[in-house]
Amino acid sequence: MDPLPQPRRIVTAIDDEGRSYIAGDGPSPAEFTFPGTPFRQADMWRTGPTPSPVEAADDIVNHSGVLPPPHGSVLRVIDIPPQQGGAEERAEATRAIFAALYPDADHHAGSDRSPGMHTTNTIDYAILLSGELWAVMDKDETLMKAGDILIQRGTAHAWENRSGAMARIAFVLIDGTRNGVARRA
Repeated sequence: MDPLPQPRRIVTAIDDEGRSYIAGDGPSPAEFTFPGTPFRQADMWRTGPTPSPVEAADDIVNHSGVLPPPHGSVLRVIDIPPQQGGAEERAEATRAIFAALYPDADHHAGSDRSPGMHTTNTIDYAILLSGELWAVMDKDETLMKAGDILIQRGTAHAWENRSGAMARIAFVLIDGTRNGVARRA
């Protein structure tokens, strides 16, 4: 299966004379692929505690894991290939991806709903850019199509591509609290 083209990241800035300009235009410097698959994650930008300074330096290459910085946010684009193989093969691939990229997520590896079930203490805006994905919850699921937006509020959830084509989804993850307490996975 052919991968999707790299997401394009365009970053603006303000020069010394107070004029806006394009400071960067190209792929993210923080891109991760999973060997032998068309899976790709491109971390596009992150902010520290809000309100964030608009002139903050680009430090996305320092980001690791799924969670945003404390009191901050991260913008991420993920290309998810169609499911392949049997249930155990999918579970093993998912465990490998979580171990490599998301060790800070509360991964429910033994879930009977989906091998990708996980929980984060974040509010996520999930925007499906292309393809189709199933948003899987503990009790139910829904098919998302390009243009659909899901608001994930600290719930156990997973993403499954049951189609025959690649899917691309953008996430804005915002650090959150649970029951008024900030918990970091």
